[in-house]
Amino acid sequence: MYRGIFDSARRPRIHTRQLSRGLELTEIGIGTSPFGNLFREVSDEDTKLAIDEAWARGVRYFDTAPHYGIGLAERRLGAALRERPRGEYVISTKVGRLLVPSPETAGQQDEHGFVTPATHRRTWDFSRDGILRSIEGSLERLGLDSVDIVYLHDPDDHWDEASTTGVDTLIELREQGVIRAIGAGMNQAAMLTEFVRQCDVDVIMLAGRYTLLDQSAVDDLLPLAAERGVAIVNVGVYNSGLLGSAVPNKDSHFNYGAVPAEIHARAVAIAEVCQRHGITLPDAAVQFSFRQPAVVSVVLGTRTALQVDEGIDRATVEIPEAFWDELKASGLVRMP
Repeated sequence: MYRGIFDSARRPRIHTRQLSRGLELTEIGIGTSPFGNLFREVSDEDTKLAIDEAWARGVRYFDTAPHYGIGLAERRLGAALRERPRGEYVISTKVGRLLVPSPETAGQQDEHGFVTPATHRRTWDFSRDGILRSIEGSLERLGLDSVDIVYLHDPDDHWDEASTTGVDTLIELREQGVIRAIGAGMNQAAMLTEFVRQCDVDVIMLAGRYTLLDQSAVDDLLPLAAERGVAIVNVGVYNSGLLGSAVPNKDSHFNYGAVPAEIHARAVAIAEVCQRHGITLPDAAVQFSFRQPAVVSVVLGTRTALQVDEGIDRATVEIPEAFWDELKASGLVRMP
């Protein structure tokens, strides 16, 4: 059993940043897709220990979704936080994938990468009724009366409904005080830019599009978000794994697939710059996010207390400014 929590008081803690409406997020948040048994099983005990360690290190922002393990991640997160003071942490969840009972597939395994029985099917639904039902289900699984942030989850093929009925429903709930902030979360920058440009959103969850290897959000989304006062929560900073090791492994993953040779070569070159300055590639991958003023938090998916500690240590290690200067001069990464 991991025992890192016993010396957490002597380790660096993390700071908070504020959204425009006053909600504060810790600079590091915990993502719970692994709590849903993403790709492999994790125990209830391990998820509880991970949350305990995150709490001991000062994390107060936790992100989840019905999609993660067909509700399993929400149930585990809710159980792990049950004894914590509700006013001391922020929870975000997502809408758009409504969980519908599916007894005919209950004996099968989920087909979306989560090692859990397929007791429900996911149905795309950004209607007012679908969103209200989704939030009600999330609250029941979490064991809470409210959540703080709700994101429209991956509305890539549902712009018309998500940007109208979906956003309008979330604004209504925000105005009623049921939720405190609203936004959208996606693996692309273009549509997120349109949410910022056209809709009254508070925060955007950006997955894998502002990293050491992919700066596609730099041209439009990030400057527009900064101009409009819309916060960015950055996720997927390791680009599916390639940036998660000090020495990039060509057999790892990049954006959920195989690693192209040119991408691996660039990751190796960046890692060599890191080594010259006494840091690691994962250190730089986490802290790169904070070079942009619109980024308020980096959410790291984790399944164990050890991984929690690794992520927070990467966020708090001191990186010399000379490193960023060399990285910019090298042309390997587009720097602000």
